[in-house]
Amino acid sequence: MPSEIAVISGKGGTGKTTICAALGAIAEKTVMADCDVDAPDLHILLNPTIKSSRDFIGSKVAEIDEQICTQCRLCETACRFEAIGENRVDPIACEGCNVCVQICPEGAIRMKERVSGHVFSSDTRVGLMAHAKLIAGEGNSGKVVTEVRKLATQMALTNESSIVLIDGSPGIGCPVIATVTGIQLGIVVTEPTISGIHDMRRIIDLLKRFRVLSTVIINKFDINLENSKMIERYCCENDIEILGKIKFDPIMTQSMVAATTLTEYAPNHEISVQLRKIWLRIVEILDKKSPPHAMD
Repeated sequence: MPSEIAVISGKGGTGKTTICAALGAIAEKTVMADCDVDAPDLHILLNPTIKSSRDFIGSKVAEIDEQICTQCRLCETACRFEAIGENRVDPIACEGCNVCVQICPEGAIRMKERVSGHVFSSDTRVGLMAHAKLIAGEGNSGKVVTEVRKLATQMALTNESSIVLIDGSPGIGCPVIATVTGIQLGIVVTEPTISGIHDMRRIIDLLKRFRVLSTVIINKFDINLENSKMIERYCCENDIEILGKIKFDPIMTQSMVAATTLTEYAPNHEISVQLRKIWLRIVEILDKKSPPHAMD
């Protein structure tokens, strides 16, 4: 099975996607996976060409057959989500709990599958990519993340890729839990701000709970050297490796405006050189975690 690496952050705006895309451009025989399904943006930098797509059925919604319904309104009374009124079901409010189906004496209500989003298999200039997009207002983001990870693993096996590189969503909620469960390495991208440090600690605690090895990249470390020292002390006290400290540089924004990765936009820039060293270290860590027979 391919090794799974997730680039994550406790909060948004740390540079997670920018760094993940740059690492993907450096890596070879790697499948990319965008598991930020609520607000994906990895495609902006990688410009994928969609090869196949499928609907994601995340839940079901109630539907009333007006030809059978006697308007007894038992379903309206029983619905705790107030999704039924005037012989109509509000598909946004309906949670698919099935109570109305069970209580209807005429059998006039059925549950129908609801398309909650779409899952894509794509090609990019840096390799294959699995990604998805939830329809606005839909839930079940954790289930979609699981589908993206399954697809990425299948793509990696088919193409003999040894690594799946995941761009996770910010925070510590359901989609992040679905992203980090069972992965081999978590790369936490943080920034030297009070909120950045607070949320870095939260995501590292989550990784510990799921027994995932944590590493850290401090982005824009030089905007507050005191806070960067605080991050370093925390990592030292908790035996967490800092893969690198990346300085603030407008070239990061310039590469994003150009809709490309930093390592492609400025391959000889010092940050690109640093990211290549970081990737080599990531590969070393994965090799150490591999079982002994993997070398045979």
